[in-house]
Amino acid sequence: MSETSQPAPRRPSRAATDRGDGRAARARATRARILAAATRLFTASGYTATSIGAIAAEAGVGEQTVYYSFGTKRAVLTRALDVAVAGDDAPVPTLERPWVRAALDTPDPAEQVRLQVAGAGDIHLRAAPLLDVVRSAAATDPDLAEVWNTNVEQRHTVQRVLAEALARKAPLRGGMGVDDAADIALALLSPETYHLLVRVRGWTHERWRSWAADALLRQLLDTSR
Repeated sequence: MSETSQPAPRRPSRAATDRGDGRAARARATRARILAAATRLFTASGYTATSIGAIAAEAGVGEQTVYYSFGTKRAVLTRALDVAVAGDDAPVPTLERPWVRAALDTPDPAEQVRLQVAGAGDIHLRAAPLLDVVRSAAATDPDLAEVWNTNVEQRHTVQRVLAEALARKAPLRGGMGVDDAADIALALLSPETYHLLVRVRGWTHERWRSWAADALLRQLLDTSR
């Protein structure tokens, strides 16, 4: 039989496709339940005190399901952190997220600062407690020290891209360079500062956002013009 006379491959039936979609949806829902349970336990009890068994019990699944879905406790934490930072489980990098694109695209430098503060604030609302877990555990756990350092580098990368965009829209204060502008934004918009002011000192989220936008504008741009 020649190649041209080979029978066409059979396509999966609609029922098989539906079954496959259903299994994928159930697996995704299970992973989401595990991550939600892990987030509650990590933020309430800390990383070290939270076991895979405790996560499984909180999620209402077997331990093997947690291992099968994520592999290790560190992987559970890092995935929970990724979802908290992004706000969903879509594989979209931070620099491609709508709030970053809006900040980069606006021609108004002051509006860019407001948008990047708002975006950072939304992340802190979701992820600040988990980030504090990672930061606290990093002092004694080399694996989590690596997770924390990676997170800092990722945040710095985003702030540097935003600083470059800001410098194209307006002169930075006092001839400041892009690297210094990124470092200042990294510090002012850090989860540590947010945790101190909102979680420890009792500021509202809205007060932090107003302060952060004003501070960043004053630090990065010549506001006297």
